[in-house]
Parts: sequence; C-alpha cells; structure tokens
Amino acid sequence: MDDPLVIGGHAFGSRLFLGTGKFASTRTMVEAVKASRTELVTVALRRFNREQAEDDLFGPLSELKNVRLMPNTSGAMNAREAIRAAMLGRELSKSPFVKLEIHPNPHHLLPDPIETYEAAIELARQGFLVLPYIPADPVLAKRLEDVGCSAVMPLGAAIGTGKGLATAEMIKIIVRDTNVPVIVDAGLRSPSDAACALEMGCSAVLVNSAIAAAEQPAAMAAAFKTGVEAGRAARLAGLMPTSEIAQASSPLTSFLSAND
Repeated sequence: MDDPLVIGGHAFGSRLFLGTGKFASTRTMVEAVKASRTELVTVALRRFNREQAEDDLFGPLSELKNVRLMPNTSGAMNAREAIRAAMLGRELSKSPFVKLEIHPNPHHLLPDPIETYEAAIELARQGFLVLPYIPADPVLAKRLEDVGCSAVMPLGAAIGTGKGLATAEMIKIIVRDTNVPVIVDAGLRSPSDAACALEMGCSAVLVNSAIAAAEQPAAMAAAFKTGVEAGRAARLAGLMPTSEIAQASSPLTSFLSAND
C-alpha cells in the first residue's frame, strides 16, 4: 500500500467501497466486488440469512479474500432501532465496522441527522468503528467527529438518483474542516463523479446503484476503480489553480521579433 487509507486503525489499499444491494443476482454482485478490487463492502442486516441461501449475502462475501464486511443499519427508523441492528450485525459478522444509516422517510430516503447523532454517540461508546451516512452538513460532520465516529459519509445526492455531486460545495467544507476520512456515499452515477470526489479531497467513495444498475455491473465496477485511482492521483499531484483570465500556455514573446 503506497497510499493507504486508514480508518480506525485499519488500512485499506482501495478507496472504493461497495454496497451490495440492487444487484440482479448474488453471482453478479460477487463478480462486481471482485472487479472493483474493493476491500470493504456494506451489507444490510436482513441479508444475513443463512437459512435461505438465495437471500444470503454474508456467506458468499465472507469467502472473498481481502474483503472486510461492514453491516449497515438500513431500515432503522430511529436511533434505538439502529443501535439494535448494529449490535446484531457485529455479532453475526464479527466486524467492528458499522455503516450507521437512519432514513425514516421512504419518499426521499434522506438521513435523519438527530437520530443519527444520538445513535453515533452510543455506538462509538460501545467500541464500534462508526461510519455515519449524513446530509452534506459541515456542522453535523464535525459533531460526529467529536463524539468518536471513525469517518463521515455525506451524500453526493439522494440515494439512487444518479445526480452526482450535487452537494459538492458543502462536501468541500466538510473535507476542509474535519479530521476524519470523508467518504461520499449516495448519488454518484459515473466514474467521473468518483474521480471528482477524490480530486476535491475526499478519502473514498461508496458506490452501489451506479454499479448494480449498470448494463454490465462488473465492467462498471472496474471503471469506478480506475476513476477513484485517477482522482486520488490527481489530488496528490496537485491541480492547477483556476483563473478568470485566459493565460497562454506558450510564451507570446521572443518567438516572432522585429529582428526576424
């Protein structure tokens, strides 16, 4: 790992994390995970179903090498439900990671900042590595850092909309003001969106719908891998400053002089 991402003491070589919902089949999902070279995938608690193989993602994913599982609390309507889901997820997966996700309104699926904050306090106290899914709110992000979250995951746009980095200006403030990894989650549609997120200083992206809903999910997963790598490389290389005035890339003097 030449440029590892460290979350809660755990190092990741890949800055692309994957969600595992919405895929047409478990086989398609596994192929996409492999193609992405991700090292962290999130799984809803309801997909830990060892009694029904067709509805179980835990088994297939736990067999993949170099892939850590991160149970999520999707479906929780409040802090109490999210904490219970996180406890069950840790017991089943033996993973310290939890994606804290509380969105009680099914019409827009936006995260509830108040319930998320309350749940984060307790889960961090219980020793979880908490990665909360949040609105792109710099104040909330800093508060969650202060109570012990290992990263913050602001949305780029509403879940499943494919509208990209609609919240880019707020995400830039979060990147500037927080001291934990910033991982864009939700709304990304294309590898170029992921590249832009990494270019602006985000530590990683978490992608699900853009890959699961692609015509060729495994190929799209590989494309996102390349996009994330390009964005991170550009960030490290240092982007040129912007200017309101056009500036020639070649000198306008000493080429055609009066003496020639």
